[in-house]
Amino acid sequence: MYAVIKTGGKQYKVEEGQRLEVERLDAETPEIQLTPVLVVDGDTVLATPADLAGAAVTARILGEVKGPKIDGFTYKAKANQRRRWGHRQGYHTIEITSIKKG
Repeated sequence: MYAVIKTGGKQYKVEEGQRLEVERLDAETPEIQLTPVLVVDGDTVLATPADLAGAAVTARILGEVKGPKIDGFTYKAKANQRRRWGHRQGYHTIEITSIKKG
């Protein structure tokens, strides 16, 4: 059985026991509920809002990590205008503990 969840503006295909890095979550507790977009169990596919009303994906937050550093540089020729910038995205590592069809 697997499910497709939506978090951080992205969708992920997940199975029980799988670990993945998602964008930072606003959660006070280590256990979180994620809303599935699709649940597949063998030949059974739950995709409509009526089917997914009771479905839930439970995950546990394991920790925080940072992504790779992105360095950038912009300039305009003949204007003495230069700018250096950098960015490093923060992620949460989560582990999928259960997928319920409802």
